Amino acid sequence: MKTVENKKVLITGAAMGMGKLYAQLAAAEQAADIVLWDINEAALEETARELRKGSASAVRVHTYVVDVSRQDAIEEAAERVRTEVGDIEILFNNAGVVRGNSYFWETDNTKDTVFTMKINAVAPMLVAREFLPGMIAAGGECRVINVASAAGLTANPRMASYCGSKWAAVGWSDSVRLELEQAGHSHVKVTTVCPYYISTGMFDGAKAAPLLPILAPETVVDEVWKQMKKGAPFVILPKTVLLSEVFKGILPTSVRDFVAGRVLGVYKTMEHFTGRESQPTR
Repeated sequence: MKTVENKKVLITGAAMGMGKLYAQLAAAEQAADIVLWDINEAALEETARELRKGSASAVRVHTYVVDVSRQDAIEEAAERVRTEVGDIEILFNNAGVVRGNSYFWETDNTKDTVFTMKINAVAPMLVAREFLPGMIAAGGECRVINVASAAGLTANPRMASYCGSKWAAVGWSDSVRLELEQAGHSHVKVTTVCPYYISTGMFDGAKAAPLLPILAPETVVDEVWKQMKKGAPFVILPKTVLLSEVFKGILPTSVRDFVAGRVLGVYKTMEHFTGRESQPTR
């Protein structure tokens, strides 16, 4: 895929942050329709106004206020999109939340854990299930981009629920990629995105670690966009995150924990995490 020109693009968590950046890139490449989902109605409408004002093309921008923690809301919005816009060809499962700074048993209530799993793990599955049949039936190139996290590859203290949700997202996302290949639907590519902490505000207070810098949103979005068009199976940033995968394969757990915890300090990066006061979406 050289460009998303004339494609129908849907982005969850689209009102701000990385979702908004993806929408701007879609507009710049003259997507036919850009469908924005978010729970923050005011920010959603502001982003839509900016896209319409800044686009020199005839791109159509559609906004839907959707709470992706609710299955009925996803199903209702998806049906409206199919009726009002048509079949989606490029889907960014970008919406996400993060909870941290406490040990799992110190979490104030289990609602945070359930909410985290609903947004980060279950919602991408439900959203993709709504639009994958249309992609499979389509004649052209289609893409599903699932934004997971480096925390979906490596365990980390003080973010157990978040890690659990992202491990689930990674396993599901890459399994769907394999299923599409096995079923012969080679025109539909799935990309799983696993970045380290990103300076969008969601990870305020989290620390960088040696070889693991805090990432700029623009850097991540630009790389994801490039790899998405190639149909790459994974985007892992920075590449040093792959060291954890190597360590898991060759080092005893006690040695790996010593390197990550004592030498690199990875296991202490969430000790002063604050995050945003309100984090409905990524």
